Amino acid sequence: MVSALGIHELWLFILSGLLLNITPGPDTAYIIGRSIQFGWRGGAAAVTGICTGCLVHVFGASIGLSALLMASSAAFTVLKWAGAAYLLFTGVQMLLSRSRPLAEAAATGNGSAGNETSLARVFWQGALTNVLNPKVALFFLAFLPQFVAAESSHKTVAFLVLGLIFITTGMLWCFGIAAFAARAAGRIRQSTTAIAWVNRALGGLFVYLGIRVAMLEAR
Repeated sequence: MVSALGIHELWLFILSGLLLNITPGPDTAYIIGRSIQFGWRGGAAAVTGICTGCLVHVFGASIGLSALLMASSAAFTVLKWAGAAYLLFTGVQMLLSRSRPLAEAAATGNGSAGNETSLARVFWQGALTNVLNPKVALFFLAFLPQFVAAESSHKTVAFLVLGLIFITTGMLWCFGIAAFAARAAGRIRQSTTAIAWVNRALGGLFVYLGIRVAMLEAR
């Protein structure tokens, strides 16, 4: 089937994708941080959000939307500044916020509702961090075509298949990271000080990413 779509060297694509997925980066740090804060469900929400954001870029690459976006300096600039503004705003907000341990939140009677709201926020932060990052679009535009024949008449489907394979392997790996981090950080979640520092670290990460996105230049 894959050969009929023009996909070649699938084994090399899967191997390359695995190596890229297991390489620690900002997404890994975000997943670990949220797993420490909210446990397995928080880590899973972060993973799902990140993968959803990547899926948007895979779809954009498959239909040529990402290529058009990167070819237009105006569109690239709009996406770049929207992403940078979102990341910087979120980072500063997290740096200034006050976090409570889960045990304290549950004791006040707001643990369940507050946790559900937080999980939704964790998901959308992970998703938007990727959707609004031009670097993610550039990555898929550069990576996927290397494994699809130039003369293929099924490039759209081929890009989708490869993108789904990449995202699925990455999701499985990241779920493992989330489970490990959540299990290892059971006591940390009961400490106000520890949770506050995790929040500050994540806030600093978002600010750093925002600055990096703002410094991107169209290619």
